[in-house]
Amino acid sequence: MRRSRKARSRRHTACTLRLRNEARMDAAAAECTVSFAMDAKQEDDMAFANSLPLKILGMGRYLPERVVNNAEVEALIGLPSGTIDNSHAGVRERRWVVDETGSWLAAQAAKAALSDAGLEPGDLDLIINGSGTQEQAIPDGGPLIQRHLGLEGSGIPAFSTHSTCLSFLVGLNVAANFLATGQHERILVTSGDIASHALNSKQPEAFMLFGDAAAAVVVTRTPPGEVSCMSSFVYRTFGEGAYLTAVMGGGTRKHPNMPDASPEDNLFHMDGKAVYLMAVEHAPKTLAMLRPSILTEGLGSIKAVIPHQASGLALGAMTQRLGWPLERIAVTLDKLGNTIGASIPVTLVEARDQGMFDRGDEIMLFGTGAGLSIGAAILTY
Repeated sequence: MRRSRKARSRRHTACTLRLRNEARMDAAAAECTVSFAMDAKQEDDMAFANSLPLKILGMGRYLPERVVNNAEVEALIGLPSGTIDNSHAGVRERRWVVDETGSWLAAQAAKAALSDAGLEPGDLDLIINGSGTQEQAIPDGGPLIQRHLGLEGSGIPAFSTHSTCLSFLVGLNVAANFLATGQHERILVTSGDIASHALNSKQPEAFMLFGDAAAAVVVTRTPPGEVSCMSSFVYRTFGEGAYLTAVMGGGTRKHPNMPDASPEDNLFHMDGKAVYLMAVEHAPKTLAMLRPSILTEGLGSIKAVIPHQASGLALGAMTQRLGWPLERIAVTLDKLGNTIGASIPVTLVEARDQGMFDRGDEIMLFGTGAGLSIGAAILTY
């Protein structure tokens, strides 16, 4: 124990961090394997009992036209050429808006999803804005998206589920519960995120990661005789990490009119190393709660994993430590970067279009968000 305290007091080298991460994940995985072990029949019964009747009718995405490569980012923040390519970022290029707004991006993705579903905007009876960035303080983005869809006089309810990078996942779960109760029939869940306006040049590790994008799905209650559903959903929050990822300005604590507010309060701040360590520590139990056999037997019947595209380091840890086959992991990080709440649905659309899963297949959505929160869902598409 004395030696462990000394190790924690020293500055961590890259090797020490790697070993610590592996030990944490191995210990957590071992604990979860024992605590959540159950036979296949029990697991199937649990999934059936807790499933929600969710069917994705259509999906679509929208990407800003401006492509920003690593050389341009390096020039913007004064990094030597090749720095990003040689880092753990995993990003080759990203999209940044020119003058588009987040609600406009979300509406374009929504139109693509509606077209994919063979529906018109007026066929919707609920709009959920699952974006991780806010266009303005009031109103929330839901009514703004509704206006861009030409539905401003429709009375169709529209609101937001703001959970940063997990906003879409939370919105999808809210939609599934509405469908289960019969309160709504055709729901739009859309994310339009703009990260590029709040990037902090003093934190190049974060600056190089982020891009702008939008994606959406249209969902309905599963018709009789079909198997589509949300069979499992887990969401956990650890407030000890609340200030590891933050934009301090824009609210009542650091309002722009306050004398102690500064422009830097409105920029994105992240302690990436600490966030990574927390995610590594808590991910195994989260996955075990989602489906116990994921830790003991691997992905099994899950055909594709749609992860939040946090960073190359995070995606690598997930595949290497958990032993998931690379061909089942959908990746858009290299060409789109981390697009916050839009990250999971943008990657979902690409995975579908690449044939990674078909109707009736199981897929898993998984990610982390500021808070620190970890969320995951298993869907039968």
